[in-house]
Amino acid sequence: MTKSFPFQMLLIGSVSIGSIFFAHVTAAQNTSEIGIGLGGLSYKGELSPSYQFRNNRPAVTAFYRKDISAPITLRASGLFGMLRADDRNVKGVNGGITPQAAYRDASMKGNLAELGGGIEYNFYDYHNRKDKVHFTPYVFVGLAGFFANPKTRIQVEGLTAEQNETLQDNINKEGSIVNLSVPMGLGFKYALSTHWNFGLEAGARKTLTDNLDHIDGKSGGQDDRIGNPHDQDWYFYNGLSISYTFYKIRCPDESQGKKKKGR
Repeated sequence: MTKSFPFQMLLIGSVSIGSIFFAHVTAAQNTSEIGIGLGGLSYKGELSPSYQFRNNRPAVTAFYRKDISAPITLRASGLFGMLRADDRNVKGVNGGITPQAAYRDASMKGNLAELGGGIEYNFYDYHNRKDKVHFTPYVFVGLAGFFANPKTRIQVEGLTAEQNETLQDNINKEGSIVNLSVPMGLGFKYALSTHWNFGLEAGARKTLTDNLDHIDGKSGGQDDRIGNPHDQDWYFYNGLSISYTFYKIRCPDESQGKKKKGR
């Protein structure tokens, strides 16, 4: 099971340090962005106990950001990509396939779609063209809902008919999953011009299910020889993005002007 304590400490520390840069900012920002991104989607669970770069498959994202102050940005986003994992890629300390992965010898593939919202904390006001700094690192956290349709199959050869039938009944599964996830991560934004921005982002999504791969070690005839019943699945998105900034120009309040003239 992956512990979230280090990330929580990073987030708290980052916000505290970043507050130094924006303690003087009280007025709401008048900027918003729309953008698209391209990257890789990866999964962590029974068929991939740790993050594996080789599991990354193409993914696309679209997002809307609204700056409510210099450091704080609200965002809504959508994500779509493919999921892939294979027990034969799970290596132990000796470089060979781990015993559990060798026994199970399964693979999973499918697609995932996500809709979510969250909050970003920016360390610099990169929209201010009067400043020399036109970039900012940021951290984010949010809540999302996702739909996935994974298909899991065993690949073993040379088993007895009884062993093969047992594993097929317990592992060969497919079907759709709808659940929640908690996105968290960090990124980098750079203002290429007054309106155009370039971004990098790396984020993890902790799901509230252990069934993203149809293997949980506790249901459908499964036991701890097949899966770990004490953890939950994750998925990750890392990618590049391009976005366009809109500026809202505030007109002077005429009523206040009239009051000043009448004094």
